This record gives sequence, structure tokens and C-alpha cells, in this order.
Amino acid sequence: MDAATAPAGSGSGSPAAPELEAVPLVALNFAVRRRLGLYLNPRAPVAADWTALAEELGYEYLEIKHLEAQPDPTARLLEDWQGRCPGGASVGRLLALLRAVGRQDILADLGGRIEEDCKKYLQRKEQPLQVPAVDSSVPKTLEMSGITTRDDPYGNTPELFDAFICYCQKDIHFVQEMIRELEQTEFKLKLCVFDRDVLPGSCVWSITSELIERRCRKMVVVISDDYLDSNECDFQTKFALSLSPGARHKRLIPVKCKSMKNEFPSILRFITVCDYTNPCTKKWFWIRLAKSLLLP
Repeated sequence: MDAATAPAGSGSGSPAAPELEAVPLVALNFAVRRRLGLYLNPRAPVAADWTALAEELGYEYLEIKHLEAQPDPTARLLEDWQGRCPGGASVGRLLALLRAVGRQDILADLGGRIEEDCKKYLQRKEQPLQVPAVDSSVPKTLEMSGITTRDDPYGNTPELFDAFICYCQKDIHFVQEMIRELEQTEFKLKLCVFDRDVLPGSCVWSITSELIERRCRKMVVVISDDYLDSNECDFQTKFALSLSPGARHKRLIPVKCKSMKNEFPSILRFITVCDYTNPCTKKWFWIRLAKSLLLP
């Protein structure tokens, strides 16, 4: 049996709801598809991307290579799936595939939006509305309440930050200096430092995505040779870039904290760098960084 026509629950651990299995993929609007692309398009080694989804659907190597050349391979994959398997391309099947490849973070973030799209689609089709199973398979946004030390646990007043700090553990001493220079001075910036501000017990990828996209105005990427070996930093950087391609909104600020033996990350070369290692400009370093973070 082809993966694209297999039962919705195969390999997922829990079957998709019959109601969602009956809702075709065309029910998902542009906003949801765009969010799926933000999660699945970046090729991160720490999380399954769109190619894993394609393989679950039975796509062959050359077909995947063709899709790889598309500007939004996730969107193109969904469109192609709809065309080649209109009866099997359903919302329920997509949710089952996302569970099968371990992308619970996507389900947590998009569950409510997918449910709304399904409701609207069924209302337009004048069909009975029965989509309660989304609640059992997709965590609600309440999961993203009470994730930081000063959060309202009921989600009424989520804690907000000026900047999310992307760093590896070996650079924690530099991050501590950053806290002193930016939070405990006249700048009074509020930084989101994962080891200090995030409560344990939730999915790290869901929390990271929530903080970068919704809770933090900017993101500082602390660059070093150790950063290059961090899967977590790789995911965070690519996710932030997907929200602001080409750095049009000045969302992401690379900071070089140490001299490097390896080349500077290629995906960040087009963004102006704040260089802590340059002795000629070091006296202006914290002022430049602070003013960049204070910009709207």
C-alpha cells in the first residue's frame, strides 16, 4: 500500500479522527500553509523537515530533488499531493503524518488554526460540524502559557522580551556579560535567556518557536566555533530567518563573541555583524548592540 493512501493512523501512534480524515486538504488556508512552510522548509538536522513528509507520502528521490528547487517546497508538496491523490489528501492524514515524523511542535502551534479552517470549510459545505478529535491529538495554545518564570499561568499576560538570545552552552559567560551590560545599565533591556527564563517541562521546539515569533521583538545570535556545532542554535537561527527573510525587518542581529577558526555562518553573511572581537571598535560594541535592540 502506498504511503499516500495508507490509513491515517498508520505509524502515528494514535489514529486521526474520522471527521478530519473526511476533510480534504483544500480546507487549509494560505496562513496555515505558510506557517507549515516556516516550520518544514528549513533543513535542520534536529527536526524532521518537508523531505521527511515527502518520504512518508511515498515520493521518490528524484521527485524530492525536483521539489527541492522550489522556493516553498512544503507548499508545492501539499499542492502536488492534492493533485495526485485527491481522495487521500486530507487534513486528518496530514496530522497523522506530522505525528509520525515527530513534529508535535507543529501540531501544538497550528492545532487551533487547523480546527478553525476545518470548521469554516464544513460550514461552507453545509455539513455537520464534528471536529472534537483535534483537541485530543493537538495541544491547545494554553500549553504556551506559563512557559517563562514571570508568565501568567493562565495566559492572560504572557511575558514579553526585547530580544531572544540564541547561544550555545559554552558561550554562557559572554551571555552573562550581555545581561550585565544590557539589562543592568541605563539601557534596561529585557533579554530572553533560555537557561534563566524558561521553565522546564515543555517541548523545547514549541517553546523556542513561541518565544522567537511572538514574545521577542528581536533575536541576538551569539556566534562562535561552538555555535556552529549546536543543533539548537541552527534551528533557532533558521526559524528566525524564515520569519524575516533577507533581514528586512532587522529582526536578527549576529554577534561575534570570539575569534573563530571556522568560517562565519554563510546564512548570516548578508547581515551586519556586531563584532566583540575587534579591539578597535570594542568600546562602541554594547552601545551599538543596545541601540539596535531598542529600535522598533
